[in-house]
Formats: sequence, C-alpha cells, structure tokens
Amino acid sequence: MTNLEQRVQKIEERNRRVEQEKAWETSLSRRVLLAVFTYIAIAVYLWVIGVSQAWLHAIVPTIAFMISTLVMPWLKSIWVK
Repeated sequence: MTNLEQRVQKIEERNRRVEQEKAWETSLSRRVLLAVFTYIAIAVYLWVIGVSQAWLHAIVPTIAFMISTLVMPWLKSIWVK
C-alpha cells in the first residue's frame, strides 16, 4: 500500500469515527441517559441533605437541565448567524 493510500485510509477512518461521535451527541439515547443520570444525582443529593420528597423535587432541575441542553443547538445557530 502506498503512502497516499495509507493517508486516505486514515482520513476515512477518522471521518467514520467523527460521524459516530456526532451521531452519539445528537442521539435520543444520549439525551435519555443524561436525564436519568441527572435526575438520580440530584435526587440523591437532595435526599442526603434531608429535603422532603427529594425524588419528586429532583424532577424540576432535571427538566430545566434538559431544556437548556436542547435549546443550545438553536441558540448556537442564532449566534453563528
């Protein structure tokens, strides 16, 4: 294999990797996992500090965090323009 062919192959491998990472960044699976782990972290924290109904109160910051992450691409497009 020539040097040029090796370079092209490396570029194509990198492009595949970048496409997979981009797919993950925009996937529903990632968003659901973010919401679940955010909710658990906040609920445990609230429970540890003694907030009553910590599992219920953890919903609000989780939803706020998810809204902020969903709005960011839209805000970025406005900023880029």
